Amino acid sequence: MELKAEKTGRETRTRSRQGCANCRRSKVKCDERKPICTRCWEKDLQCSKADIRLKWEADFHSRGIAFGRSGIWRKSPTHTSAQARFGINGVPGSPPAGTTWVETPEIQPWNFLSSDFSLVQRLYHEEENDIEPHLLPARQREMHAYGQNPGSLNSPLSFLLPFSDRFLQAAGFENQDILPCLPLFPSLKELGNPILFDYYINQICPRTAPSPVAKSPFASVILPYCLSATPTVLRAIQAVAACHWSQYDSKYSRLGLHLKSKVLIELRRQITTDPQYLVAQDPEILVIVMLLCLFEIVDHCDWQWILHLQGAKDIIRLRRKQQQTSSDSSVGHSEDPVSAFVELFFAFQDVMGRTACAKADLFGASYWDESDTFIDGWMGCSPALVSILFSIMDLSRSRRQLVSDSDKTSFHIKASSLNTKLQTLDQQLNAKTEDRTLQSIADLKKLTCHVYLQCALYDGKPTDSMIKSHVREILKGIVGLIDQNSVSHVIWPLFVAAVELDPLDHELWSDPDTGAITDGRVLVLNLLAKIAKVSVSSVSRTRSVVEQVWQTRDFNVSKASGSSKIPSSDLNDWEHYVVPVSDALSLV
Repeated sequence: MELKAEKTGRETRTRSRQGCANCRRSKVKCDERKPICTRCWEKDLQCSKADIRLKWEADFHSRGIAFGRSGIWRKSPTHTSAQARFGINGVPGSPPAGTTWVETPEIQPWNFLSSDFSLVQRLYHEEENDIEPHLLPARQREMHAYGQNPGSLNSPLSFLLPFSDRFLQAAGFENQDILPCLPLFPSLKELGNPILFDYYINQICPRTAPSPVAKSPFASVILPYCLSATPTVLRAIQAVAACHWSQYDSKYSRLGLHLKSKVLIELRRQITTDPQYLVAQDPEILVIVMLLCLFEIVDHCDWQWILHLQGAKDIIRLRRKQQQTSSDSSVGHSEDPVSAFVELFFAFQDVMGRTACAKADLFGASYWDESDTFIDGWMGCSPALVSILFSIMDLSRSRRQLVSDSDKTSFHIKASSLNTKLQTLDQQLNAKTEDRTLQSIADLKKLTCHVYLQCALYDGKPTDSMIKSHVREILKGIVGLIDQNSVSHVIWPLFVAAVELDPLDHELWSDPDTGAITDGRVLVLNLLAKIAKVSVSSVSRTRSVVEQVWQTRDFNVSKASGSSKIPSSDLNDWEHYVVPVSDALSLV
């Protein structure tokens, strides 16, 4: 009874309406003294008034939560505590009586979730023109792992944010709870570093397209394959992205090497446990080797990418042998687009790299149909032009083996025939392609092939008038393409023009308005610097080779007192200056 008396006689505690933020946070009654309450004064805290937080009753009701004290603490005959806790129908979280239910619409394959108007406009344009839709990239809001925070609009990584995220930040709604759309590659969450995959989509793929409006096979062919590929392929893509990103942020260098080592370990384990993995119909091993090859080209462009090229040659040979033994297979290229592109990648790398080092081929001439004059979007030229280039290299390698007069006569006949084929070659755009930039790139490579033919077969020199004229025209064409943001196919023409610059005549042309003179070597270095920013080519290695050729030419010119004659009569100009310093150089 005494205890009950004490309980009833206790002074009723009322809530503090104007309490400070510290007391409210600690759920302690504030005495509301000014300028500082007693509790804050005793604990030496900054006493400030609690912020006013607005709560909307409709928001609470839509989530099935009681608003304030309503429903739980209200002592009303119409709403008991049980009703508030379990709902009207006795089911937890059930809506009130009289709720109107709306049927959930069926989600179609092209419903637009977390998209913007530009995407809808592009898809509408593709449907109107009967164009195959581009693959949508995988983007996740939680992609900012691994120490990066591209969440600021001023961040250098803000380009990795989807448009919806950038719009929300600009509008001030970045803290809203917006659910992301489902990712296309769920296994990325298990692999970690999903931002690297976004970097591959947004930075690597556009750098491999011939023009801003063209498709890159690294996106249109490789990305759809990744939807059903193993995590090893995705990890190889991440390794390439980290390696390229390390050129701008050195901390990604270690991550790229770590990812590459994991890919190699998994690849070695797969080959050891399953020997049929090499000849399986799934081209996974070729895709992985291609990505490893691209990693080495982007990294240092040394002999290691040649090892991957040689390994790919052996794998392709085994796969074709396996296909020939099958009753329903035919000799030739693989029919699936992934295998076709990967084999084209290796064969084209082989041809273009051999133009500089003049070594024996690895993949042969079977990939290049001399009657196919249609321009390939990824190569930037027709297979017929590559076939002529292949024949020029083979004929040049046989030049030093000429002994008799009949051999020399046969050599000149073959060289004249190749020159005629090159002059009469008419490269054409595909009927479905209207990209005039691609035509300009193909014409530029044809002109570059003319220079290479003169140097490799006719001992052309930089001082020859025809070589000087072609070099000027090539450099002007490259300047025009770079102004159009088309740089992925100009590295080989720029290399040939750079090593064939006349060491005694640096002046290329003068501006008709200002009279300013354009220096050839300065222009080449400036073009290489621009290409390095928007390309995955081995620009640093290319520049190193070009500078070594210039130094050797300058040394011989000063030594010969103005004469640039080659000391040995067995070597032509290209073999004397370019070949010795161009081993394992990638020019794709």
